[in-house]
This record gives sequence, C-alpha cells and structure tokens, in this order.
Amino acid sequence: MKKKGNIMVNKELLDILACPQCKGGIKMVAEGLVCEACRLVYPIEDNIPVMLVEEARPVESMAEEE
Repeated sequence: MKKKGNIMVNKELLDILACPQCKGGIKMVAEGLVCEACRLVYPIEDNIPVMLVEEARPVESMAEEE
C-alpha cells in the first residue's frame, strides 16, 4: 500500500487506474491522484479514489489552497 498523509491506496489499484478523461497514467500526491497530462487532481474519499472528471480539480487550484 502507498500512503501519503492519511491516504492509503493499494499499489495494485494504482497500477490499473487511469485518468477517465485522457486514459493516461496517474500518480499519487498528498491531495489525491493526479493526471499530469490533463492537469487534474482526483480526490480520495475514505481511501477510495473518486475517478470522476466532474469531481476532479485543476492542479492550479491545489497551489492556491496552500
């Protein structure tokens, strides 16, 4: 399992997940799962990735919140 902060996602799950918008790869960051191609961050709620484009936030908004 990979852990960032309080978020834990199984490595096997990370290996098969893809960005629902571009079908590209994603990686784990403290805020959730990020697609660098689309510049979207998908949230993780209760250790479950929410892989819905409607729920994703632009990477730029993550920097503004810090």
